[in-house]
Amino acid sequence: MKKITLLMVWVACSCLTLQAQPGKGIRWSRDGQSVLKAVPEGITAYPLSGKQAEVKIPAARYTPDGATRPLKIKDFYFSADEKKVLLYTNTRKVWRYETRGDYWVLDVASGKLKQLGKGKPEASLMFAKLSPDGRKAAYVSEHNIYVEDLETGAIKALTTDGTRRFINGTFDWAYEEEFGCRDGFRWSPDGNSIAYWQIDATKIRDFLMINNTDSIYSFNVPVEYPVAGERPSACRVGVADIQSAKTTWLQVPGDQQQHYIPRMEWIPGKNELIIQQLNRKQNHSKVMICDAANGKARTLYEESDSAWIDVKSRWDDDNIAGWDFIRNGKSFIWVSEQDGWRHLYNITLDGKATLLTPGNYDVISIAKIDEANNVIYFLASPQNPTQQYLYRVPLSGGKAERITPADEAGTHDYKISPYGAWAVHEFSNAATYPVSENLQLPAHVSSTGEVKAALKKSAANKDRVEYFEVTTEDGISLNGWMRKPANFDPAKKYPIVFYVYGEPGSATTLDMVMAGRNFLYKGDMAQDGYVYVSMDNRGTPLPRGRNWRKSVYRKVGVLNARDQAMGAKALMKKYSFIDPARTAVWGWSGGGSMTLNLMFQYPEIYKTGIAIAAVGNQLTYDNIYQERYMGLPEENREDFVKGSPITYAGNLQGNLLYIHGTGDDNVHYQNAEMLLNELIKYNKQFQFMAYPNRTHGISEGEGTYEHLSTLYTNYLQTHCAPGGR
Repeated sequence: MKKITLLMVWVACSCLTLQAQPGKGIRWSRDGQSVLKAVPEGITAYPLSGKQAEVKIPAARYTPDGATRPLKIKDFYFSADEKKVLLYTNTRKVWRYETRGDYWVLDVASGKLKQLGKGKPEASLMFAKLSPDGRKAAYVSEHNIYVEDLETGAIKALTTDGTRRFINGTFDWAYEEEFGCRDGFRWSPDGNSIAYWQIDATKIRDFLMINNTDSIYSFNVPVEYPVAGERPSACRVGVADIQSAKTTWLQVPGDQQQHYIPRMEWIPGKNELIIQQLNRKQNHSKVMICDAANGKARTLYEESDSAWIDVKSRWDDDNIAGWDFIRNGKSFIWVSEQDGWRHLYNITLDGKATLLTPGNYDVISIAKIDEANNVIYFLASPQNPTQQYLYRVPLSGGKAERITPADEAGTHDYKISPYGAWAVHEFSNAATYPVSENLQLPAHVSSTGEVKAALKKSAANKDRVEYFEVTTEDGISLNGWMRKPANFDPAKKYPIVFYVYGEPGSATTLDMVMAGRNFLYKGDMAQDGYVYVSMDNRGTPLPRGRNWRKSVYRKVGVLNARDQAMGAKALMKKYSFIDPARTAVWGWSGGGSMTLNLMFQYPEIYKTGIAIAAVGNQLTYDNIYQERYMGLPEENREDFVKGSPITYAGNLQGNLLYIHGTGDDNVHYQNAEMLLNELIKYNKQFQFMAYPNRTHGISEGEGTYEHLSTLYTNYLQTHCAPGGR
């Protein structure tokens, strides 16, 4: 389940390829020297050198005829020759992201502005992109794919059978949520055809959510949602000819309802596609090359894992699109954990694999493949798993060289320009709020020095978060951070609050902004006298090797909960200022599930818990996520039962606040009602809050955040009283 992170909520409250979903990444100028942004004045180029910004396209030029204001631009995409620009506006959310809206095309030279998809419903277009020659545009509307001639305005349907449950060119709920798949079609290099996914969810049962608030009569909100143990939606990939609208289907072997195809791209300069196929357990991966003309497929490369195999979204900035080809499409860069660490490999189109990043460390993600300068930039942190730095290796492989300066401890990210000369450098650590600067590579030289200045300023901050390692009685070393109370007196005993997540979706102990800060607490926990702590257990995606991450396989809810509990036990033994009578734990989503498991399985340790949007029963959650980490219920159902909080609800002894949104399409409200019934059966007294028609983030509706924050804070202060004693 996708974690609601501290940083996500904090931010919410306070040249990318055309394949990616709108709104992601940086728009680079054609020469790679500037960042392009849509501002009130127009689309403006901001040179990374610090020179004066220049308005490239004034906003007046994308003001439709008869309108008094320019279009409100959500995103924009230039054609390869920068003669046309695609404008995305009037957007709507599709579950998580605003991937549906209106698209306009502006001819830069003539000033002609044209809306795409005339006659289609308002804000119904998705993932529009220009053809390689810039003469056509393709898009999805209402589950079908269309191609529009930009000169004549003629619109041709490439598919006509699309429905809510028979989906062309995009994906169902589970593919979108768990693989990051949204944009589901690709122009061929020659512009003569389009390859696309087709998802058949007609055999998948709908989960029916109930909307009780938007009309006098309630109504169902159906979601095609295969739970653990149910076969996934059938998936196949076809190639539609633009002229004839005829589709040739790729002959990918296997039962379409027992496999996944999370990745598909064209091989540069060829009439061939490359795809990744995963079996249903997601522990066997095949990379196949498919002939677009006849659909024939051959396996190029395959690997297996005794646990699971991650897909590209895990190690490429949550972006499933694109394929990292080099040498004019003769080989590509791949990521694998086959030697026990997450490493980069070069794989040729005859299937030969060469390790490029040898050593006992993990590649966190790829930052840039700079073929012109014969290097790969990537993020890693071999010495400290809570931090992140820029490294590089030769394209042929070798020893990693650190690029980030040694005196900039924390979490770094780099958006590197198309030609590798510049980067937008973003930085924060637990004591330093996010700061951004432009710098030159590979020297890592900033003309303005924002990061250095921010570090110098934060060095004087006495209210610092402390990082620690603690070893449990099982011999497991856990990373963690701790924020002590203000005016700390080691002779006193203080209440401790643990923030938890603990599943493969995310880590909580990263040295970055919001570490040690509780976004839900109404006030200052340190000033009020709380010790605030978070630890990462085995199974979280820290760069500590494959065994660390995958030891949780078939043990989610058991092994990770024990690590957290034994870590808390070791911490309280180590620090005499922790009051064992005032021990609280809280979390959201997977962290809500962890909170429930800790309260129920280790009631002697945790006295108060606040669980938000928790999976109470693993058998209710979607199959892609749950089966990836737990196996198939028909083979090992007992593992799902052992890992589910509902199994242990009768053990509750402490104070529990349980919170859920009734409109949660991710972790369904069903989880709350199942768990409530179990707690009622055992006469367990607790406090429960349902937020009507709110989704997984519980963010909708006037006053919602204020109410949630007040409820959270009052409950914590009442049942885990603040202050030293």
